[in-house]
Amino acid sequence: MIPPEMSPQSVAAALSAREIILIDVREPGEYAAARIHGALLFPLSTFDAAMLPVGGPRPIVFHCGSGKRSAKAFARCEEAGIAVHAHMAGGIGAWKAAGLPIVEIDPETGMVRDSK
Repeated sequence: MIPPEMSPQSVAAALSAREIILIDVREPGEYAAARIHGALLFPLSTFDAAMLPVGGPRPIVFHCGSGKRSAKAFARCEEAGIAVHAHMAGGIGAWKAAGLPIVEIDPETGMVRDSK
């Protein structure tokens, strides 16, 4: 099954309204370098669908760098019989391109920049 997609803008609105749980399936180094406020880290390399915070009032939406790994996480959940809502189209790259806020490391200074 092709996972349902949400645009970065719709994810941002739903996250701000606390209507979803955003799960980042990138690796810890990627998450440390740039992340979305409120996203929880569940790296695909060690992904266990049974550990996800499911069953509450907010559905899960996955995101990664471009959308490929989040689609894989969605498929793993489907195989395990765990319902998740969607994944974010284009990943954090599309999020950044849309001008949405992130927390990132400034490569010149090593300082944290928060564009919130």
